[in-house]
Amino acid sequence: MITLLGRKQSYCDGVARREFLRIGALGVGAGAFNMVDLLHAEQNQAKTTGKSSSNQKAVINVFLGGGPPHQDMWDLKPDAPADIRGEFKPIATQVPGIQIGETFPQIAARMKHCAIIRSLVGATGGHDAIQCMSGWAPNSISAMGGRPSMGAAVSRLLGPTDPSVPAFVGLAARTQHGPWSDPGRPGFLGPSFACFKPDGPGMENLKLKEALASRISERKGLMERFDSLRREVDSVGQIRGMDTLTEKAMGVLTSSKLVEALDLNRESEKTRARYGTGKPYQYQYDGSPTVNEHLLLARRLVEAGVRVVTLSYGRWDSHGKNFDLVRDHGAKLDQGISALIDDLVLRGMIDDVSVVVWGEFGRTPRINKEAGRDHWPQVAGALLFGGGIKGGTVVGATNRLGEYAKERPVEFGEVFATLYKSIGLDPAAHYLTDQTGRPQHLVSSSPMPELI
Repeated sequence: MITLLGRKQSYCDGVARREFLRIGALGVGAGAFNMVDLLHAEQNQAKTTGKSSSNQKAVINVFLGGGPPHQDMWDLKPDAPADIRGEFKPIATQVPGIQIGETFPQIAARMKHCAIIRSLVGATGGHDAIQCMSGWAPNSISAMGGRPSMGAAVSRLLGPTDPSVPAFVGLAARTQHGPWSDPGRPGFLGPSFACFKPDGPGMENLKLKEALASRISERKGLMERFDSLRREVDSVGQIRGMDTLTEKAMGVLTSSKLVEALDLNRESEKTRARYGTGKPYQYQYDGSPTVNEHLLLARRLVEAGVRVVTLSYGRWDSHGKNFDLVRDHGAKLDQGISALIDDLVLRGMIDDVSVVVWGEFGRTPRINKEAGRDHWPQVAGALLFGGGIKGGTVVGATNRLGEYAKERPVEFGEVFATLYKSIGLDPAAHYLTDQTGRPQHLVSSSPMPELI
């Protein structure tokens, strides 16, 4: 929490004053990590890696929590028996020979920009986002706090592109089933590399009204008077260094760049209409709503300098009414994703921003008695575009019934290695240091040659 004015306290001179300015967590996951500490971490990162800002590359990770049905979206099986192929028909795309589900006609018309993975394997079967946020299994080095998500790793290795804009933002709204709104954890890197959450407690404090803004100078002056006393007893210069970081933290608070990026009212009505709202929210239950506006926010955030944006879109756990759910979620996703593709192309960002759309596992080939599909970790699918990947591409194949990967199984780590490569990090050369001082690989796989 960012406390600008704070509660009143009585001091030894008998004068009641508000407590000193406290610049807090800015909505990061841990909630208790101080913004000045965060800037310390970024300062240390620059010292150890010699890197700060770079040419803007970014990743948008769209998590379809619940396990989207691959055979109703990207890998239809029209020649399978009726109790397996389901209700949807394949449709032709912009690229000859590639077909996808009928609920995605707008994506089909933009297939030259897209790559489809039909043979994603290695899912652990849990209803969580960890593999889709990090490329690692949920229990990997859990004793140290677990593996960092891509957003946390990129924050650690590359830092922010702009001092007033966080490197890693998580847009997922809180869900009743918590793991479906996991924006990506910092793992063993610690809370200083957790994501910024716009709906966290820090966001309201960033929206400074004039009255509050005028008080900042008052608080700052009070801090300076207090710190002048402390400097007299500081023999090693630590206070002076802290002052510099506090000044930077003040700059984050007073900058309007992040707040403006999160303000959709700055977009034209025409642009907002292209994305849609995703309402009414259907089949949400304990999962995420279909917030199409988050896709537009993601584009605005990477334009502002955010390196990694994650979001959770819909609740795809279709044990019942699978086809009704896909008609609803699929049509809304089709609208939002196609608008995002168009925006990235029109703004000249398509080669710099990588987007991945996927879930934690696939769903059963056979349809159950509730017209649903159950959990199927054996194989899943994914859609990617941007970041310089080869569009108009299909990687891998499943057997006739969509049960398992028949050609070119793809691990989660391979997808992340490709994403890391697109953002300027070489998985073979860059590493993270864990709490024991040992180097840890970003992922254990290599980038996909089919896509780069």
